[in-house]
Amino acid sequence: MTNLPAASQIIVSVIPIVGIVAGAVVIFFYILWNHKEKTLLIERGEYRRPVFDLDTFCLLTGLLLAGVGTALTAVLALMNGLGYEILGGAIPLAVGASFLAFYGFRAARGRR
Repeated sequence: MTNLPAASQIIVSVIPIVGIVAGAVVIFFYILWNHKEKTLLIERGEYRRPVFDLDTFCLLTGLLLAGVGTALTAVLALMNGLGYEILGGAIPLAVGASFLAFYGFRAARGRR
């Protein structure tokens, strides 16, 4: 990149900054307008809390993370052996197993 003129190097380094700032502005206004919409609905008495099914979320997230973690762990173990690289698959596997354990505990508690 040393053969490029200084102006092009500046432009190339400014583009990611502009992208991050533009993304932050979009996220800020989304949160602001969503907040204003909810406050107006609450003032009118028309606000309904969204329904969130924690059990289904934990089951789906746990299965997805455990599957991805298992695949990554197997591939990384075959390619690099046992080392720090295997954490790239072991961490999602452990988080997925934790979600599945939480789902199992909630399901067992609900059956009683």
